[in-house]
Amino acid sequence: MLPFLTIENENANETVFLFGGEWVLQTPLKNKESYLENLSKSKNIVLNAENISLWDSSFIAFALDIMLRCKAAGISCRLINFPNGAEKLLTLATTIPETKTHQSEEQPDSIAYAVGLKTLNCYASIKRSFSFMRECSLAFSRLINNKAVMQKQDFLTALQEAGVSALPIVSLISFMVGLILAFVGAIQLKMFGAQIFVAALVAIAMSRVMGAIMTGILMAGRTGASYAAVLGAMQANEEIDAFETLGVSPYDFLVLPRLLAMFLMMPLLTVYADLMSILGGAFVGVFMLDLTPVEYFNMTLKSLSVKNIVIGLIHSTVFGVIVALSGCYFGMKSGRNASAVGKATTASVVYSIVWIIVATAVITYICSVMGV
Repeated sequence: MLPFLTIENENANETVFLFGGEWVLQTPLKNKESYLENLSKSKNIVLNAENISLWDSSFIAFALDIMLRCKAAGISCRLINFPNGAEKLLTLATTIPETKTHQSEEQPDSIAYAVGLKTLNCYASIKRSFSFMRECSLAFSRLINNKAVMQKQDFLTALQEAGVSALPIVSLISFMVGLILAFVGAIQLKMFGAQIFVAALVAIAMSRVMGAIMTGILMAGRTGASYAAVLGAMQANEEIDAFETLGVSPYDFLVLPRLLAMFLMMPLLTVYADLMSILGGAFVGVFMLDLTPVEYFNMTLKSLSVKNIVIGLIHSTVFGVIVALSGCYFGMKSGRNASAVGKATTASVVYSIVWIIVATAVITYICSVMGV
């Protein structure tokens, strides 16, 4: 049966909308808007569904439209003879208030307001950062005093994740960077018959700073992002709140193992990256520049110095701390939904890379001032 709608007892005080037939999507009611014109003619609206034989979401949507229009116009609207399911759905739809998001809120169109808001947000971010650093320092002091609640198995797992599991990608990228660096240098050095100095170029550049930078960026995108995603998911699932409720510091249990693992493994990964980059340079030297392996590695050994290796290890240690702190910070401060976890993961990678570059500039300047 086709759906129908009749209007009864139409007067200035009350209008009754009598629904009947099958209100389904396959057989929509025609000229719906013409029926809604009667809403403004009465102070009270009654929706009567006693003659409905079948209904689906189309009926709920139409009845809800009438109720919302009545509410906006200040007209009383009540339901009679509605199916239980339909009445519950309409009650639920009209009871829950509309959620207001930050985007829908009107903001004052003022430059001063925008600058002030950015300043307050920046201050709050700096305050959270220092609070996080303080908690990490306290966790480290508890570890020294043998009072930290840190599981040995978690620390070993973090070591494996930040160390052995990262070897394949570090091997590939470092080998290719050494190969590219040697190839670019060979283009100029070959003009002067100084191909042998390609070995010195690769050895000095990679051992002093490039090996640490490439390893740091790789670990930021691989392990640092993993830290942010795991801790962010735990924050969304309220697992970190559960640790605090049980009296266990999440900084001891979650942050400290990851921080120590990155601190210890980054220098080792950097040394390994230096070796792989030297092999990449040797590939170019032997197969493209007609150098013998003995000549290439002898020049490499002559070019390497303890000073450059130590500076590279200092870079790598600082980068490891930066990556671990960024990943753990954004994971611990993440929101409680999937979108917030994604944003935290992205922010951890971006901030890690930015601070790696900043730290490189600072360390390079200090080394220049000290003459090393």
